[in-house]
Amino acid sequence: MQNNESRRASSDATGADGVREFAFQRADFERARKLIYRIAGISLAESKQQLVYSRLSRRLRTLGIESFSAYLDALESGRIDESQEFVNALTTNLTSFFREEHHFPVFAQHVARAGARRPQRVWCTAASTGEEPYTIAMSAIEGFGTMTPPVEIIATDIDTNVLATARTGAYRLDAVSRLGKDRLHRFFMRGKGANDGWVKVRPEVQALIRFAPLNLLAERYPFNAPFDVIFCRNVMIYFDKPTQLSILERFVPLLQGDGLLFCGHSENFAHARHLFRLRGQTIYEPANRASLAA
Repeated sequence: MQNNESRRASSDATGADGVREFAFQRADFERARKLIYRIAGISLAESKQQLVYSRLSRRLRTLGIESFSAYLDALESGRIDESQEFVNALTTNLTSFFREEHHFPVFAQHVARAGARRPQRVWCTAASTGEEPYTIAMSAIEGFGTMTPPVEIIATDIDTNVLATARTGAYRLDAVSRLGKDRLHRFFMRGKGANDGWVKVRPEVQALIRFAPLNLLAERYPFNAPFDVIFCRNVMIYFDKPTQLSILERFVPLLQGDGLLFCGHSENFAHARHLFRLRGQTIYEPANRASLAA
């Protein structure tokens, strides 16, 4: 059974008569696959051929390019400034408020306890359309019991389109309906008139977050001090093991000795036990924590 994403990809990929709008050869798929791996570290499965066709077809239409081979030639040669749009097209953004909810009480308790010693710095590595970093901010507010907790959240994503949505902090009411009346009243403002059916995150919550584009494969990260918490949830599933290990190695010096790394429910870092050890359900801490504490 196809999920919604697969159905959309399938319907966009072919016309009413079932014929593809653009010729798309196996070689085109392999080129796109190698390019997204080189740029973003994303390892596309064999089963993603239809999805790649669908998403990149939109770019061909927008640019007025008549074939996949011509598009990839122009992209690889640099004749068109298209790398970011190529990445945006092929990234997947599935998120919601308080997704994998068991993480947030642990997070709130951790920052509230450590925040008595110093302001807390948090990195959300896959901000998507903003639901996760806003959830982190709300949890910090609840943990400290104030709308101005001593917490700074850096929220990054490789996809610039979703970051633009995240910065607005505006969501349809059905996206926040499961949060409950208390959280809705405390953290959101209801739209009126033309904005009826929408809510917007309150300025006090938005003030805790700084959004910025970032590729986890970038040569340098623009950070000048360690973080107390890193959220990297449901990101590593798109990378192969060597890429995962490379990124985890870069996380180690960016995390305080008593810091926490929150990961997704499908992710397992048994191959990186020398870097991180399991602390709780998909929650990790630095493997050398004891020596750092000493």
